[in-house]
Amino acid sequence: MKSNSRFLAAVGGVSLVVGYLIWTGVTQTMTYYLTPIELMDRVEVDPTFHQVGVKVSGRLEMGSWSRDSDELLHHFTVADLEDESVRFPGEYRDILLDISSEGIARVAINRPEKRNAFRPQTISELCDAFIRIREDPKIGVVLFTGVGPSKD
Repeated sequence: MKSNSRFLAAVGGVSLVVGYLIWTGVTQTMTYYLTPIELMDRVEVDPTFHQVGVKVSGRLEMGSWSRDSDELLHHFTVADLEDESVRFPGEYRDILLDISSEGIARVAINRPEKRNAFRPQTISELCDAFIRIREDPKIGVVLFTGVGPSKD
């Protein structure tokens, strides 16, 4: 019984340490999901708020997509979900997002020169794209692929 007590005490101690590390990690990397209006209100009250990790949600404005011809940079405009008159620019450098009228979203990693390897910016753009897809009730299928020459 004595060895069981020590084992349980050790498990409890490890659990407390791991719990503490997880909690501090989560609170230090907290990301807020806001509409543009909510973000503007928060920044007006506290100008440093934009430094805490903010994701802004909205609706892609139809016909706003454009691509720089000299580089793989895609521009688009997003409208606020609550107030359509509020718009803000967005851009993807590492991914392509295409949504068809049939409810099919195609997400492609667009870094063929790096064999579509992920980097932090790629992950950020993917998260943003998948959040947009999740919030669109018209999308029923997601195709996830990569761009580049085929070796077949």
